[in-house]
Amino acid sequence: MMNLMDLKLIKIVSDHYWIKRNTTVSKINYKGRTFYNKFEKVNKTLASSVINAHLKGEITVAHSLVNKHNKVENIVIDYNGRDPERFYHKAQLLLREEGFINFTAYKTKTEGHLHLYIHKGHTTLQEAIQLGKMLSMKLAVKQPKQWRMFPNNDMPDEYNILTLPYEVYAKERGASWSKHM
Repeated sequence: MMNLMDLKLIKIVSDHYWIKRNTTVSKINYKGRTFYNKFEKVNKTLASSVINAHLKGEITVAHSLVNKHNKVENIVIDYNGRDPERFYHKAQLLLREEGFINFTAYKTKTEGHLHLYIHKGHTTLQEAIQLGKMLSMKLAVKQPKQWRMFPNNDMPDEYNILTLPYEVYAKERGASWSKHM
């Protein structure tokens, strides 16, 4: 089980959070598509009691990737394939090669799925989207595409959220061989 310190590795937007409901909360038309949102925005601080209820499985909580200033702290690869070990190995090599030295992979509720948080720091939304697309294309050369990048501009803002992770899969914090120290 994960503890609150493990979540501190990602700078979560904590001035609000999203809670999953059993029914559709809103219907969103975006770029010619219709999205049925089951997450309701709660305009309260994401407290440790809410996080603990999520970790116990009592509720499902998500966090926004984009803050109120349109800045992003993390670019996230949402891996939904069947071979997380192979994916993480390939992604880890690519991220190192691209000069990213801080990233953490978390297990999600679904077995074999990962959220790989690339800790970029205060980045504009557009730059984060472009970096995500570039990383996705480079990773797709090495293996079949079984992931989505976040944030992205293919979905409305209400969908640029991710459920809080449940357990750390692997983490990387700086290294002497990085070319962008």
